[in-house]
Amino acid sequence: MSGGDIAGLIAAGVFAVLVGLLAIPLLKLGRVFDETSATIKDVRQGVTPLLDEATTTISETNKQLARVDSITSSVEEATGNVSALVALFAATVGGPLIKIAGFSAGVRAAVVGLRQDRKPRSSKN
Repeated sequence: MSGGDIAGLIAAGVFAVLVGLLAIPLLKLGRVFDETSATIKDVRQGVTPLLDEATTTISETNKQLARVDSITSSVEEATGNVSALVALFAATVGGPLIKIAGFSAGVRAAVVGLRQDRKPRSSKN
């Protein structure tokens, strides 16, 4: 055996040890990939019911929002009716009330004026 053969054997041994040392992390990495695949499969199976529930929830929420919109439009219509009723009441009753108030103020002023005219005036000498 020559020196080149011995160097070749040493290099082959070192290469075999290196391959053996690199095989351990590669095997562990393979197990990590297997676990990752299993986890992804579990997550996918768990997400499907969640998405179904979210779809149902959103559908029910849309129904409730439609009901709230209907209620809001009814309240808006009722508010408009009340506003029109108040305006009608003010126009019907407000005008005559103002006239009565003005008339009563005039009568009161006239009565006060008559009372002052009837009082005897004291004369100072």
